[in-house]
Amino acid sequence: MKRRADDLVVFLGPSLPAAEAHKLAPCTVLPPARQGDVWRALSLKPRALVLVDGVFEAQPSVWHHELLAAMEAGVAVFGGGSMGALRAAELAAHGMVGVGRIFGWYRDGVVVDDAEVALLHADAEHGWRPLTVPLVNVRHEAERARKARVLGRSGAQALVDAAAGLFYQERTWARIREAVAPAWSVPTLAAWDAWFAQGVEDLKRLDAIACVRSAAEFVSLSAPATPGARRNPSSLVRRRRLVEDVTRVGGRAVDSGRVLELLRSAPDAAAWAEAGLRRALLAGWVRSLGLTVTDEEVATEEAAWWKERGVRGSRREAFLAASGLDGPGLRQLCETRALERLALAQASRLLPDGPSWDEALASEARLGGQWEQAARALLTNDPDSDEA
Repeated sequence: MKRRADDLVVFLGPSLPAAEAHKLAPCTVLPPARQGDVWRALSLKPRALVLVDGVFEAQPSVWHHELLAAMEAGVAVFGGGSMGALRAAELAAHGMVGVGRIFGWYRDGVVVDDAEVALLHADAEHGWRPLTVPLVNVRHEAERARKARVLGRSGAQALVDAAAGLFYQERTWARIREAVAPAWSVPTLAAWDAWFAQGVEDLKRLDAIACVRSAAEFVSLSAPATPGARRNPSSLVRRRRLVEDVTRVGGRAVDSGRVLELLRSAPDAAAWAEAGLRRALLAGWVRSLGLTVTDEEVATEEAAWWKERGVRGSRREAFLAASGLDGPGLRQLCETRALERLALAQASRLLPDGPSWDEALASEARLGGQWEQAARALLTNDPDSDEA
């Protein structure tokens, strides 16, 4: 099977340059993830997604709900290095794959603070170049220095403590050395300086490389997608996704929020919304009664929906994308239609002394004026009828 660059989507920033990621594997590299970006990336239909870098503090961070939605859609989700390591530790029980030492530290409780991976970096124009040192990198160097017998246990801990005492936007190696100097002896300072001059390792970079490689290996196996457990996220999450997602039309992306805004101004907007609410309420009520529909009933609704649309088989995938849907999303909507149909078919049984089909027809026709029109039509067609 021919691989696409979009088969592997990677969120990268200061941890690893995009050029290096492209050397590791064919992939689509996106900037550090912010809230909504993973939802939007799903429109590319990746087989695997790698979260390494993500924003925080100044902008909303990537939501757990987005990553869960990706796994539910059958996308393998890997995390490591930075924000990805934190999210992977939080979502490991749900199937997110954590890679690297930083992930292991978060998973095992060695580190717990989000700030452990924080650093100041340049903007996109300058390649997200890191400008300060994250605390996890200091911990890594303290361990390496101990193994090299440059630092003892207390000296290594003093290094970590000195770095932790600095604000992440001011934490550089020069300032760390200045802060730790009072806690070290002159020989220790000299040994550190000589060892440090040989170069330090960037643990976040090493973990990012390992994470991309692990995901690329998964993609290369061409394993079939395995959808995760189906969830029903809260109304808040559903609304956020509705406005933050993207819809792809002919390969081009349009913000779903803009589509929704345009629909709100349509003359039939109120009728569409009311029909959708009725269907959702009926389906929810039927579920609350413990009733379900079969796969065959859902498939029947799906076939009927495609027939109503009149879309050829070769165009269906593109039509779904332009409708803001995918296969599972369409099946979920068709299940709702099937549940609505079940409620209508069993209306006389679902309530004590419930309404019959004829009663429902009559009440709607009377409200809509069709009853009056039908009665007058009968009089017109039957001149022998009495007229009050």
